[in-house]
Amino acid sequence: MEIILITDIAGVGYKNDIVTVKAGYGRNYLIPQGFALLANASNRKIVAENVRQASHKAEKLKKDAEEIAAAIGDLTIDIKTVVGESGRIFGRVTNTQVADVLKAKGFNIDRKKITLDDVKSIGTYSATIDLHKEVKHKIALNVIAQED
Repeated sequence: MEIILITDIAGVGYKNDIVTVKAGYGRNYLIPQGFALLANASNRKIVAENVRQASHKAEKLKKDAEEIAAAIGDLTIDIKTVVGESGRIFGRVTNTQVADVLKAKGFNIDRKKITLDDVKSIGTYSATIDLHKEVKHKIALNVIAQED
């Protein structure tokens, strides 16, 4: 089933993309929740007009994302967590923790835009921030033991 996405959906596509999904996923979830439209001729025409109007705005968003990536630069974030005797962490380091540290440093980035490597012990890891569909930025995470 072909649908037109109204919002960005992780693993499916970005806003105004025409994608093919399984019929049940489209009919029972995406369309009723307002995340997508059926890709018929009239909806394609409406979306094409919206895309033309939004092209200037998209260029500005990409430029803003590139500026944020440049401002972040080679930033290294320290994440403090509880560690056992063997150096393994209790729980896990989440994208919410990374987003909170970035917010404290002046970067307001949604946690859903941050993907992490699997963090199991103290050390240095990387995280990817999806600032725009064409702009992704990697930052370093330094996972350290929390002092009691």
